[in-house]
Amino acid sequence: MSDVVERTLTALPSLLSSDPSPGRPSSTSKLGTLIRGITELTSKHDEEKLIQRELVSIKEQVSSPNTTMRQMKELMVRAVYCEMLGYEASFSYIHAIKLAQQGTALDKRVGYLAVSLFLNESHELLLLLVNTVLKDLQSTNLIEVCMALTVVGQVFPKDMIPAILPMVEEKLNHPKEIIRRKAVLALYKFYLIAPNQVQHIHSKFRKALCDKDPGVMSASLHIYLEMVTEKPEGYKDLVVSFVTILKQVVGGKLPIDFNYHSVPAPWLQIQLLRILSLLGKNDRSTSEMMYEVLDESLRRAEMNHNITYAILFECVKTIYTIHPKAELLEKAAKCIGNFVLSPKINLKYLGLKALTYVVQQDANLALQHQMTIIECLDHSDLIIKRETLELLFRITNGQNVKVIVEKLLEFLRHSKDDYVTIDLGGKVTELAEKYPSEMI
Repeated sequence: MSDVVERTLTALPSLLSSDPSPGRPSSTSKLGTLIRGITELTSKHDEEKLIQRELVSIKEQVSSPNTTMRQMKELMVRAVYCEMLGYEASFSYIHAIKLAQQGTALDKRVGYLAVSLFLNESHELLLLLVNTVLKDLQSTNLIEVCMALTVVGQVFPKDMIPAILPMVEEKLNHPKEIIRRKAVLALYKFYLIAPNQVQHIHSKFRKALCDKDPGVMSASLHIYLEMVTEKPEGYKDLVVSFVTILKQVVGGKLPIDFNYHSVPAPWLQIQLLRILSLLGKNDRSTSEMMYEVLDESLRRAEMNHNITYAILFECVKTIYTIHPKAELLEKAAKCIGNFVLSPKINLKYLGLKALTYVVQQDANLALQHQMTIIECLDHSDLIIKRETLELLFRITNGQNVKVIVEKLLEFLRHSKDDYVTIDLGGKVTELAEKYPSEMI
């Protein structure tokens, strides 16, 4: 059995915190037995039989009037596990809602968790949970408030948003940062499913962006990325704020908890870079505010870990999207070259994807990498070859068409993939029609 499964089984008792009755095996041990049993099976048919027996047992116990809240909690965990494997346990949905409505904080925690995993936003049973969520949002118990905000941010009926929105708004001013952060994430969910219903609180989003807690600030970036994508011109006045935040992040000014493999808040950097690329596109004055921090981001994100590669990739995309600056374009081109020339397949592919993005902005920008791209045709990886063929087709012009078509035809002669043959044949024909005189 894998180490992951063993660690999971070891952690289950502390998660459920159950004290089994004397002489009776606990549901936690039953879940452990189920997991071990499934990992030892050798066929899907045997798994189905085992799960069906488990579901029958769970259904009998949840329907029994003698089942305690503690036992119900543990039965829900077993039902969740069965559903995660793809087997329907719809009989347990109503019991998950009841568990969220009653019992201790730990019982409610499992109930809310089961509901968020079992149901989707349009499920009719969610209406039964609205009053419980409203009550928990008004609770003086921080754990209950957190649980309510969590489930609101995951699954909540669209039609019931107006009933709960004022309470979620109120939590933006809560003294505890975890409550403010979860409130922002709940509003982000509302924005995704019903943007018109949160239009009136944009000023509060701005307040969240300037929150003293980095977690609250980073949560607000999800909303801003969506809003800037839809209407970038409406948020130009926030460019200075986004640039300032990115400078602080790149400079390592955030708490160490936000670091990943010693890289300062990488996911936060990626979000900010995406926002800046949208705001700086076709806008020289706005782009000029970003040049310094983009240069700093490129310099600090050394190629030594997968997460820094992701940052460099977003940096390159941003530099090629905003109004160009020669010095930055040169550094971005060097970065792409390092990717493409890397012996690691993943990095080489990342470099080719970056070039594909560059070509979409301006095909001439990728011409300096023409010979490097052609060399990738000799790579043993099929995916690398396909991406290379697409790139070569995109960067073809009157000056290089003859060389590139010769390479494409040479590849076509040795290709045994029907899809590649048809696709490549069509590309060669299109180029021949587009540059007839240059092909002679």
